[in-house]
Amino acid sequence: MQKRTLISLVAAIAMTLATAMFTQAYARTDTIPAHLKTVLQQRFGHPVSSVTKSPVAGLYEVSIGPQIIYSDASGDYFLVGDLIQARTGRNLTEEHLNNQNRVGFSSLPFDNAVKVVHGNGSRKIAVFSDPNCPYCRVFENTLKSVNNVTVYTFLYPVLSADSMNKARAIWCSPDRAKAWSAWILGRRAPTASGNCNTSAINANLALGKRFNVTGTPTIILPNGHRLPGAVPLDELNRELAALH
Repeated sequence: MQKRTLISLVAAIAMTLATAMFTQAYARTDTIPAHLKTVLQQRFGHPVSSVTKSPVAGLYEVSIGPQIIYSDASGDYFLVGDLIQARTGRNLTEEHLNNQNRVGFSSLPFDNAVKVVHGNGSRKIAVFSDPNCPYCRVFENTLKSVNNVTVYTFLYPVLSADSMNKARAIWCSPDRAKAWSAWILGRRAPTASGNCNTSAINANLALGKRFNVTGTPTIILPNGHRLPGAVPLDELNRELAALH
């Protein structure tokens, strides 16, 4: 009887210790994201939006601006690249980026954009473009082959002072769509003075910063998904077709 009591007592003590150790370990693990966020902000010199556990043990997903990287718990090692789920082939990094950078399309201030209609304009996209961006010119040439789409171009002059001058001149032109197309496709510089109310351009710069638009062109689809860079025609058509 005494032996059974002793065994029960030992078992109870062991269970108590195990529970305490688990609780302490969990508490330490639970504090890692906040601590890691502080460490990485100091090391990278940029604000870290969030730190969360990834599906891989010991690896944390870190959001820095529009980018996702992965770090160990100490912040001494990190990975840059896509995290793929082998069983399903899902690109978890891409999925999280799409959700993280999703934009409410209907809430965009379209009055601040240059509107160009191709065909019946039934489909819609928004584009952040710099007048002097060579990839924006490539994308505009691609758009010539896309039917029935309305393009809202948010002038986003971030490359140079001349980009701002061009953007203002285009915005102040009597026909903004014509001036934009003439410049971006035909390299015919806008002739307007640029002295009208250009507060829309400043608003676009603030909007792009809020949406973490770090490159041009950046294409926004009606479902809130964004496409970075001068996407090729087949990809753009595929994305537009998937909306219906």
